[in-house]
Amino acid sequence: MPKSKGKPENFGNPESRDLTEQLNFRVTKEMKEAVKAKDDPPEFCRKAIQKALDEDES
Repeated sequence: MPKSKGKPENFGNPESRDLTEQLNFRVTKEMKEAVKAKDDPPEFCRKAIQKALDEDES
């Protein structure tokens, strides 16, 4: 069975949007714990960043 890591269909993304890039940044310990407590931390971060980018464009 192939690994699901990085396949867009596993993250609810359109097939044309591959998840090939990584982004690293520092956060406080409290922020890290709060994000880790989410059901799907990577998807939570992607949505939060996209929301901030969308708001920034407006």
